Formats: sequence, C-alpha cells, structure tokens
Amino acid sequence: MTELTARIHIADRINRLEESATIAMARKSRELVAKGIDIISLSLGEPDFNTPDFIKESAKRAIENNYTKYMAVNGYEDLREAVCNKFLRDNNLVYSTDQIVVSTGAKQSIANVVMSLIDPGDEVIVPAPYWVTYVEIIKMAGGIPVIVRAGIDSDFKITAEQFKNAITEKSRMMIFSSPCNPTGSVYSELELRELAAVLKHHEGVIVISDEIYEHINFTGKHHSLAQFPEVKEQVVTVNGVSKAFAMTGWRLGYMGAPNWIAEACTKMQGQFTSGACSITQRAAITALEADPSVTRSMRDEFLKRRDLVLERLSNIEGVKTNTPPGAFYVFPDISSYFGKSAGNHTVKNASDLSLYLLEQANVAVVTGTAFGDPDCIRISYAASEILLTEAMNRIERALNQLV
Repeated sequence: MTELTARIHIADRINRLEESATIAMARKSRELVAKGIDIISLSLGEPDFNTPDFIKESAKRAIENNYTKYMAVNGYEDLREAVCNKFLRDNNLVYSTDQIVVSTGAKQSIANVVMSLIDPGDEVIVPAPYWVTYVEIIKMAGGIPVIVRAGIDSDFKITAEQFKNAITEKSRMMIFSSPCNPTGSVYSELELRELAAVLKHHEGVIVISDEIYEHINFTGKHHSLAQFPEVKEQVVTVNGVSKAFAMTGWRLGYMGAPNWIAEACTKMQGQFTSGACSITQRAAITALEADPSVTRSMRDEFLKRRDLVLERLSNIEGVKTNTPPGAFYVFPDISSYFGKSAGNHTVKNASDLSLYLLEQANVAVVTGTAFGDPDCIRISYAASEILLTEAMNRIERALNQLV
C-alpha cells in the first residue's frame, strides 16, 4: 500500500480535525531546539513548578502498597469521596460519589460529556476566545459549534444577552472555562448568575463548566455556575489536578454531574480507556485532601509573572492588553501590526506574527486564530521571571522592527 493510498483511507472524522495549535507550536519549538537554536517557549499551558513532594511521596506509597490493579471505571471509591469533599469545601457543591467520574485528564472528561450527549447536527455554544480542543471535540461528535465572540474590551467574556441570542431549538450544550484558557478571564458571581438566569429557561441545554484553573485565580474567590440551585442539574463541573498541583503529566481530571450524565460518561469511558492510572489516583487523593493553601505559593508567583509581562507589553507601541485575573496567560490584541513588514516577513494575521516571533525573536507563542480570535496571540507566563524577561526583550525588539 502506498502512502497516498493509506492517506485516502484515513477516516473523515480524523481528516476534519485540526492539530492542536499549542501542541503544534511546542513541536516546532522542540525541532528548533534540537538544531541548537535558543528558543524560549511561551506556548504550552504547563506550570514550570515540580509536583509537591508530599504528593510524590503518596505515589511512592501507592506503588509499595501494590495499587497496580484495575479499579472501577469511574475511579476508586475513596478518590470519588475526596472529590465530593473538595467540591463541598471549595465550591459549596453537593455531589454523591456516583455523580463523580475520574478520567485521564480534564480533556477526557470534556470529551466524555460531549461524545455522550451530542448527536450529529446538535448545536454547541462556544464563547470565544475558547480552548482549542472544545471545537475539535464537538466536530468529532458531529456537532455544530456556534461561536459567540467576546473581545478584549469586554475582557473576553460573553454577556447573558449574547448567550440568550445564541440559543436555538437545536442548542444542546454550552462549553466555557473560568478562569479561561486562553485569556485568563474570570466570570464574577453576578455574571454567572445572569448566565444561570438564561439557562434555567432552557432545560434541554447542558453547560460544561471547565474549572481546571480554579486555584490560579487572583480575584480572591472562585465561583462555579453549578452553585446556583436552579441550574445545577444542567451543569457538568469539570476540574483536575494538572494546573493547581503542577501534575500535568500525571493525567487526572474529574467531573461532577447529574447521575444520568455520569452514568453515560462511565459507559463511554469503559469502552475507551477504563479507569485512570491507579498510582495517579492515589496521589490525587492526597492532593485533593490537602488544604488549598498549598497552591497559593504557585498562584502568587504566577501573579508576579503576570504583572511583569503586562508591564513590558504596555511599553510596546501597538500592543493592546487587558488585565487577566486568572490562569497564566495574557492574550494581547496585536492587530495593529497586520500589514507591516520586516525583511522578508510580512505580517498578514496573528498566525504570521506568531511565526515571525518564532523565527526572528526565537520566542514561541500561539496564534489567537486557534482560540477563535484572529486579532490576538496567547502568551503563557508559566516560565521563570528570568526567561520571561528575556522573552519580552526579544519580542519588543522584533515588534519594533515591523514597519
């Protein structure tokens, strides 16, 4: 079989998918580093901290105690109890263990919900900017993404009126994140209450509330859409340990959901991956049972880094920023550079600018086009202050060369 023949037989569902822009930029960065080029990567959403030692020790004990066998598809019972306790302690949300599904990362949790609920032709409302994977998962299920745009002047958050106007008789779901990837935006209690006031009139619409960045929140208080009783049965709350506890490689996410959704997701997961890694699950119990204050040193460091990046960007003519109150991203509007050139490079859009910065500044960022906003780029500040300072120096020099 020739390579061409093999390519023809790749399933349409795969051909329809876009490669993750964040993963693609990280791959390009690694390729350049392998060639000996000094690349500073600000493309991936990964804390540069190590997993806390007390969590690693818990994993070692799990190995020594032979937690190496299959477990229930939806996770160990005591881990699901720990998740229930976390939801109650941190979010004032009451779930039973049969409403919890533990998965191999929050990404799988989201995919389980979408694949369990969305049929071809169903509409899924996606506020933009959005995490790149939302739209691709919807496409995989045969759903129709309905993009609702919010710009930098509204801090990249949609209004209740926009949400209401996007709902049709085909609407089945909405997916959003708060704190948000890629913008760092955080929905306030009032803003979520207003969304809930719309949602309660549309019982057939389920909302996935992605709260993976919950503990990287500089506002002092995190709010969940499910905290409003009138819509709790319409909300799936997704979270995990990757960001708050610097456990990206451990791969563990979880959801709290109405029973019928949790049962469907367990059925789906049972045919794809079964339960998440047993050792990771034992470590996650330790993480979730810890006082949330253990995450604050990382949060405080991210805040200092955010302020460093914002200060530097504010001094570059043509870069427009807001002040993101969560996560570890800034999402500047760089559209003023469109049409400008430097040497053989002409910047037509955000993708061009991202490649220009990679090739001319040796700094990897991600085009906002992948997140639903073609006027912006995403800069991750999950890197040391030394690296961020050098990256900002390089970016400033490169942007100043565009005329």
